Amino acid sequence: MQKVSFFKSIHVKLVFIYILLIIIALQIIGLYFSRELEQNLKDSFQQSIIQRIDLVQYSIREEILKERDDTTMPTLEASLGIILQEFSTGDIKEIRVIDHRNRILATSDSNNQSLVGQKSNEDIIRTAISSQTPSEKIALDPENRNRVWALATPILATVGPNGEVLGAIYIESDIEKIFVQLNDINRIFAAGTAMSLIITIILGILVARTITRPISDMRRQAQAMSKGNFSRKVRVYGTDEIGQLAIAFNNLTNHLQESQSTTEAERRKLASVLSNMTDGVIATDRKGRIILINDPAMSMLHVTRETTLNRPIASVLGIDQDYSFEDLIYMKEPMNLNFSTSDVPYILRANFSVIQKETGFVNGLITVLHDITEQEKIDMERREFVANVSHELRTPLTTMRSYLEALADGAWKDENIAPHFLNVTQTETERMIRLVNDLLQLSKMDSQEYELDCEFVEFNKFFERIIERFEMSKSQNVEFIRLLPETSYFVEVDTDKLTQVIDNIISNALKYSPDGGNIRFGFTVHDNMLKVMVSDDGMGIPKENVGRIFDRFYRVDRARARSMGGTGLGLAIAREMIEAHGGKIWAESEEGVGTTVFFTLPYELDEAGDWE
Repeated sequence: MQKVSFFKSIHVKLVFIYILLIIIALQIIGLYFSRELEQNLKDSFQQSIIQRIDLVQYSIREEILKERDDTTMPTLEASLGIILQEFSTGDIKEIRVIDHRNRILATSDSNNQSLVGQKSNEDIIRTAISSQTPSEKIALDPENRNRVWALATPILATVGPNGEVLGAIYIESDIEKIFVQLNDINRIFAAGTAMSLIITIILGILVARTITRPISDMRRQAQAMSKGNFSRKVRVYGTDEIGQLAIAFNNLTNHLQESQSTTEAERRKLASVLSNMTDGVIATDRKGRIILINDPAMSMLHVTRETTLNRPIASVLGIDQDYSFEDLIYMKEPMNLNFSTSDVPYILRANFSVIQKETGFVNGLITVLHDITEQEKIDMERREFVANVSHELRTPLTTMRSYLEALADGAWKDENIAPHFLNVTQTETERMIRLVNDLLQLSKMDSQEYELDCEFVEFNKFFERIIERFEMSKSQNVEFIRLLPETSYFVEVDTDKLTQVIDNIISNALKYSPDGGNIRFGFTVHDNMLKVMVSDDGMGIPKENVGRIFDRFYRVDRARARSMGGTGLGLAIAREMIEAHGGKIWAESEEGVGTTVFFTLPYELDEAGDWE
């Protein structure tokens, strides 16, 4: 069992938090108590001084206002000095009387009698005289560095704010003893705080132990359970919340023991099922490491269980260079694994299924392997057959039949039409031969082993001739709508192969267009590319299938496609040819509305008949 360090123990943490809360509380209380006590002591001291000033202020005002006889009565300075001496006791260090011109009339300090008759330079005195309100400050005594409270109070001739200012009374009082008293109180408070902390620490250790002891027992039990030992039980110390937690923990231990037994039985059943499956099954954990592989999977991959367990699944399947485990999680389509050699073909198909919780958390991946070598052989034979027999031959044959029927019906007698019809028939025959040769080379198209016989042609006229040919030979009631620009555009293309592409597209549009429908033809210019459009009003293609109609042999409706004679190869050939010309081909469709096929080609703008 791993030992927990002293400072990381929950016991120490509880005691520390408990003490820290007490310290914070005491600090807050002490700070508030100290501030309030200081303020109360200062207020009491200042009030006592102010009360005495009110008494001496009356006597001084009477002396200043008294009419004096120079021969018999004492001078104003002498009278004021006697009054100040009577009140200069206790906390008051010095009292001065200043007239309205800031001249010192009298002082209670015998050492400062030389100041009498001089002007006062104290700011609070000038402030009190000018504002007719008391002014105060706390300053340091330059001799002993004790704090002194200075107060200047104006002397008014009459009581009230509008009375004439006769002067001011300036008092310096010793407030240092207030702070000394406050420091003594703070020391007493600090000593009490220290004693309370010691008691708090002792109580905190005892209280924390009652909480942490059952938790430590449950920790030891949990570690034992992690090793598969479900026989131990947690001791219950009481019926409080922790005691109820211990009871619940013991019940959980019993349930886990029963669940483990059930899981083990299910695991044995699953192992039996996987061993007798014909398909290969591989399971991984949430990090993509293999945790289970059955015998068929090992046989298909030619590996052993010891060499595959705990290895990444992408590495075992041989696709780690192209795919990561995260890529496999989002893999929706099956993947073919090609293990073929030059002599023996061997292809597996892998289907991936994600194991995840209801919250979406991925727990792992299940891979099912199928041997599709024989199926691939059949598909290869099908491609070879389609290379020899293609529905692409139907369009030129139909065109030839239409022109020959017209000639048979009497068009051969018309000297203007007959040569043109014969010329078209001959041209279509030659093109049909070339188409057969192209279909025989379909396998070479995948490896780019074919060459294009390109020449510059005016696309407007080229496209128009193909449309006219289909309009002449169509059998159903379908209207052709041309949306062609008047500006001439020239493209460098292989006319035979591009004719084959457009024939395929128009043939499909006619095939799926209803009677009375429209087929629209047009092209626009975007970024030095011609964007050609062929649109019909047919039954349309489901949205999920639109992107696959250019795959080889793919049919949206297989039964309907076979009844119409399609092989599913025409659009695949069209895509190969358009991409060989440096363009792209795609389709847009809405089920029940119609389908529009687009393809692009690089173009050259007509410049004063350069290509004529």
